[in-house]
Amino acid sequence: MSDAIKREMMRDIDAVIFDLDGSLVDSMWIWKSIDVEYLGRFGIALPEGLQSEIQGMSFTETADYFKSHFPIPDTVEQIKEDWNRMAWDKYTLEVPLKDGIPEFLNACREKGILLGIASSNSRQLVENIIGVHKLKDYFSCIMTGCDVTCGKPSPEIYLTVAKRLAVSPSRCLVFEDIVQGIMAGKNAGMRVCAVEDAYSVNEREEKRRLADYYIEDYREIL
Repeated sequence: MSDAIKREMMRDIDAVIFDLDGSLVDSMWIWKSIDVEYLGRFGIALPEGLQSEIQGMSFTETADYFKSHFPIPDTVEQIKEDWNRMAWDKYTLEVPLKDGIPEFLNACREKGILLGIASSNSRQLVENIIGVHKLKDYFSCIMTGCDVTCGKPSPEIYLTVAKRLAVSPSRCLVFEDIVQGIMAGKNAGMRVCAVEDAYSVNEREEKRRLADYYIEDYREIL
């Protein structure tokens, strides 16, 4: 990324809002393995294309989808509780930050740029991973898909974070790794930088087309 593009990307920005999985931390890989294990408990094979179907949904919307599409006897709340339990150790022990994140967060704080999180994940897991990496003090607002009515690509979660931060959407920069998330940021009237992630590598060109900027890791911006 050229210096000119870096300057343009950060110009007139009062807040940076991160998606969590695949954008702030390298965690998208764990969910397919959890889906395989979870459905296997009920003798159900992982359907082809499931990840594409549920991409961008909130934690609760995904649980609703599983409940309505598969013969699972448990309640939606029990499904979410089981997923939280299954993911807890992986988030605690196996999920690293995306390259360059600590340095970029420090740079934003030094410039007085507010930081927020807009994640489709559960609050329990978001707060877990933020705590593991000692990042909680960086963020003035953390919103999850369970805090809003509609998941991405609805702009609701991004607009809610901007409102909580008291920043105009036009002065927010979003970092997202999936197409639905990029669309959510753009639908909110924000600038969006797409983040490279192995999970969505097949959507790389679509992400480049939809987003204002594209990075392979945060060291490019520094």
